[in-house]
Amino acid sequence: MAYVAKRILTMIPVLLFLSIMVFSLIHLIPGDPAQIVLGQDATPQSLAALRAQMGLNQPLPMQYFTWVGKLLHGNLGNSLLDHTPVSTLIKQRLPVTVELAFGTVIVAFLIAFPLGILAAVKRDKWEDFTTLFASTVGLSVPPFWIGILFLLFFTVKIHLFPSSGYVPIWDNFGKNLSVMILPMVATGIREAAVLLRMLRSTLLDVIDQDFVRTARAKGLRGWSVIVRHALKNALIPVITTGGLQIAGLLGGLVITEQIFSLPGFGSLLVQSVFSRDYTTVQACALIAALLVVIVNLLVDLVYGLIDPRIRVNRGRS
Repeated sequence: MAYVAKRILTMIPVLLFLSIMVFSLIHLIPGDPAQIVLGQDATPQSLAALRAQMGLNQPLPMQYFTWVGKLLHGNLGNSLLDHTPVSTLIKQRLPVTVELAFGTVIVAFLIAFPLGILAAVKRDKWEDFTTLFASTVGLSVPPFWIGILFLLFFTVKIHLFPSSGYVPIWDNFGKNLSVMILPMVATGIREAAVLLRMLRSTLLDVIDQDFVRTARAKGLRGWSVIVRHALKNALIPVITTGGLQIAGLLGGLVITEQIFSLPGFGSLLVQSVFSRDYTTVQACALIAALLVVIVNLLVDLVYGLIDPRIRVNRGRS
């Protein structure tokens, strides 16, 4: 518990720093939010009145504390374009991106783990070379290109999957899966290639260690040694890489959502940036940063579950 409490407490200064960064960067962007709301034909008097109403004539530190105070009460402000609460927009879009990221990770692990283990066990054999070649191709081809190929073949050519028409998973699981499977696989291939190479490398290091030789000397069969002894000790670098990939997915999924016409969080952020909807951009950037911090926290907690020595050492320090 001390380990978990310490990790949660370390999030507080990180979140405070991120809030300052997001608030400061947004205010460095050129443009007048009041002008966006009222349009180009607004009079100077109406602009001044709206700036006073929005608190834009206050000093920046005062604006920051006002913004943080609203955040603590769950108020992310209203969109400058249609005055919809930003929290409502994010609630509508974020589940799409979370589902896409979650499905991408599942696809990546389903591909990476069996092939990574196979490549390590069959080192320097044709299975190893074939797997390495496939992972190199997966790393070399960008996910958006794979997505376009998938659309052309599976949607346009053989009409196996729809090209758009997202339906929430709780409304119709089958329709949701038919729309989401292609973007999940298109993005997951690259993530799988990274995890596969990392797992192969760490497994090869572990396989050569004394405790694995001892297990084999006791008569344990090859796959039993890998699964019960070697794999657990090889997982920590793989989890580190996987955690960084999940955090990075938020940026990569923006393009995937655009290609497959998914109404996700990333597309909301892109639309807000192009329309200079500062309030929405500010909230989206903060939520994205918060998600990255949460992913890192979960990765650290998983470290502790896999290797109790990490939990004990970090809990004492």
